[in-house]
Amino acid sequence: MVLAKAVFLEAGLLFCSFVCAAQSVAPASSAPVVAPPAAAAPPPASVAVTVPAGPSKILAPALENVEQTLSAIKTDRWKRGTVRDEASANIAAILKDLQKSLPPLIATADTQPETLSKVLPMAKNVAALYDVLLRVNEAARVSAPGDQVAQLEQTLERLRKARLVMDDHLQDLAAALEKQLGDLQAAVKAQAAIRCPAVPPPTVPVCTPPAARKVKKKPAAKPTQTAPPAAPAATPSTPKKQ
Repeated sequence: MVLAKAVFLEAGLLFCSFVCAAQSVAPASSAPVVAPPAAAAPPPASVAVTVPAGPSKILAPALENVEQTLSAIKTDRWKRGTVRDEASANIAAILKDLQKSLPPLIATADTQPETLSKVLPMAKNVAALYDVLLRVNEAARVSAPGDQVAQLEQTLERLRKARLVMDDHLQDLAAALEKQLGDLQAAVKAQAAIRCPAVPPPTVPVCTPPAARKVKKKPAAKPTQTAPPAAPAATPSTPKKQ
């Protein structure tokens, strides 16, 4: 009897230890399994726009030469007439533009040489200045002394070469900005494709109506020919008694 109680007590202790061990392990095993987050796509590489020398470094030497040459021109040595008067007015307009209108445009272009909206106003002003200087040069060939004509031609040629360099700068800038825009658009499309993969549209089941069954028409029943009624059988006549 004592042995049975001891065995029963030992079995109870083993059962309790087993239950406690199961409860301690259960929370870890029942924890939900979380899938690791998908690797984020790398950010698009920044595209650097290579900007050459600023507008002031390209145009400043030629514009300074224009100002020095026109300031030294003495139109009183030219032949009198409307050509000289028109050239004098054009020279005064160029000098005024070089001293007042053009410097702020060049300063703005120098602050943001990679922005076309800041560089184009300066380029347009220089183009207009070149056209007026060209008219002064043509007028000098008619009315000015030879030494002044040579100075104006050298100044005009120097400004023309500076404008060509500036035009190449603008073309390179526009090409770089177009490339940057194309790369950014491609990067945005790639990011959108990674974050929101294309889902094919759901297939709509097409319900085709069942084919109509062809009902076979039964042939019409042929009328049955009825046999004519049989003639009644002749009854034998009985002889009359005499």
